[in-house]
Amino acid sequence: MTNEEFDDFDGLYDAADEPEIAGQLYEHFRFEVDKGQGMLRIDKFLQSKIENASRTKIQAAADANCILVNGVPVKSNYRVKPDDVIQIMMTHPPREIEIVAEDIPLNIVYEDDSLVVVNKPAGMVVHPSYGHYTGTLINALAFKYKDLPIFNSGDARPGLVHRIDKNTSGLLVVAKTEKAKAHISRQFFYHSSHRRYVALVWGDLRDDEGTIVGKIGRNLRNRQIMDVFPLDSPIGKHAVTHYRVLERFGYVTLVECRLETGRTHQIRIHMKFIGHPLFNDPEYGGREIRCGTTFAKYSQFVENCFTLLPGQALHAKELGFDHPVTGKRMMFDSELPDNFKTLIDRWRTYTNSKD
Repeated sequence: MTNEEFDDFDGLYDAADEPEIAGQLYEHFRFEVDKGQGMLRIDKFLQSKIENASRTKIQAAADANCILVNGVPVKSNYRVKPDDVIQIMMTHPPREIEIVAEDIPLNIVYEDDSLVVVNKPAGMVVHPSYGHYTGTLINALAFKYKDLPIFNSGDARPGLVHRIDKNTSGLLVVAKTEKAKAHISRQFFYHSSHRRYVALVWGDLRDDEGTIVGKIGRNLRNRQIMDVFPLDSPIGKHAVTHYRVLERFGYVTLVECRLETGRTHQIRIHMKFIGHPLFNDPEYGGREIRCGTTFAKYSQFVENCFTLLPGQALHAKELGFDHPVTGKRMMFDSELPDNFKTLIDRWRTYTNSKD
């Protein structure tokens, strides 16, 4: 057995980019514990059973309630006993995902022998997953760099060290060598990379700047989305988002968000947590009219604004990290997409017309 399926529980996985499966889970692994097995933590037990599976990924799977013992979810410190039946469950059926090289245009903003920085459009999935086997960023990179060893290694996500959601536009760095991948991945793990996003959120924020702290984990009722949990909760991972107001439009606010950590849907769920979901975010309440009047003219204006974007109004504008070979600090900045600029202009015009 391999551990490809366990990649679904690292920071690159985003089940919310996949079709709704009505809560159904599929068995990917099953182990029946031998009668002579001594009591051992389940994360250590599974690490010994699944090739190359790290304890971090196993613990993430347990946190997501995807490790069952005798039909009941357990945490990573559970101690296995003889005759236990262990199942690893996921939201998609088992499938060997083949990386199909596809000639898809890419907006490359920087490239050298070690890495490439891409400005991803909204609507493009980063890597193949259930429901998205083609048309992804990785499919495009596999075509462009088909002669590089890292794209012929059998890795399901070659070169990928971080990701952004399907409907989020902006900057990503992809490694072109295993050495570069390891070096840049460490920077993301230890939070020494720089990431700044621009978002349009519902409502008029009380403060010009602030910090949101709250653990992020899978929603207990719907695993397709994330939720914020108390700091003392055993569920979720520590997450910190810093925000600053850029422009106020009364009904909505343009903000910049700087990530101190990088959790799945972090900005989207943190902003919802403080009562300001991202404009047009379908998973977190942003496609509802959250502020303003009920007059038909205003409602039609908002509905027309929704049509400008495929999803949440979020753009990964700045990206910074140390070069894996030279050690030089690399900083990149990207313009907002034209439809995002149009959205801001419409709100600015609408607000000014109310004065």
